Amino acid sequence: MSTSKTLDPGTARMRRSGPRPGRRARPRSDGWRAALRRDWRLYTLAILPLLFFLIFRYAPMLGNVIAFRKFEPGGNVLGEEWVGLRYVRLFLSDPTFWNVFTNTLILGALTLLFCWPLPIALALLLNEVRSRRLKRFLQSVSYLPHFLSIVIVAGIVMQMLAIDGPINQIVKVFGGEPTAFLQEPEWFRTIFVSSEVWQTVGWGTILYLAALTTIDEQLYEAARMDGAGRWRQIWHVTLPGIAPTAITLLILNLGTFMTTGFEKILLLYNALTYPTADVITTYLYRMGVESSNLSYAAAIGLFEALIGVVLIVSANVISRRVVGTGLW
Repeated sequence: MSTSKTLDPGTARMRRSGPRPGRRARPRSDGWRAALRRDWRLYTLAILPLLFFLIFRYAPMLGNVIAFRKFEPGGNVLGEEWVGLRYVRLFLSDPTFWNVFTNTLILGALTLLFCWPLPIALALLLNEVRSRRLKRFLQSVSYLPHFLSIVIVAGIVMQMLAIDGPINQIVKVFGGEPTAFLQEPEWFRTIFVSSEVWQTVGWGTILYLAALTTIDEQLYEAARMDGAGRWRQIWHVTLPGIAPTAITLLILNLGTFMTTGFEKILLLYNALTYPTADVITTYLYRMGVESSNLSYAAAIGLFEALIGVVLIVSANVISRRVVGTGLW
């Protein structure tokens, strides 16, 4: 005896319009709510970083309005009256600004030229060390300067380059005359870049050493089977393997190109070395904090920030077109 079941038109229509095989169902609209309820403890860890950025990064952006308004200490926080591009025209026609702008470009370029590729070279050298103890010792020695504060580093530089310091004592031994290095404008860039290399290169190898561990060993084996020596393995396997990390760090360094070394320069420079040592950030400090010309300083700071945005966006676009990888 056979029985037949009759489906009502609504049920039949639902079955016919159900998800087809191989087609993924659309996620429910309340998926993020379910994730939030499930992992709320993890999301709470992001509250403090978000508050930090809101309070110390985004909220101060409102102060950029005083670049276009006349600000007087003790008056309205957002300025007294609208002056338009007055302060922009002032710094664009100021010879001192263009001098510090040139110094900023030179110091930023020299710092990038040495402090970006040298960590890659040091990471490759450390990667070739086979003795684990020696490798750990070299890593510890190269990392140590990073943990010294800028004040301590500046103090060490001053003591080393003093008239009666170790460097001048060595110069005397070889028959030379002591030199006041920190009072000579032509020496400042060398001193600054050298101290930056000493302090930052070792720490910069950490990310590259981590990237080296992700390279497949089979690539090296294939290169050796093809007759590639150690240098060719580095060129054709190692460098392409860490290229995304290197490009990302290059883009990030370009983002801070215009603010290179403010604290260290402020501690090391003096009126005698202004021709080569004075940069935009130190000029802003003198104009804004020491001279209380905050509207003028805000206009220069806004100009500096716009240059940083242009640099980082341009570098990312070029990187994506040429290398195929970028920050976003």
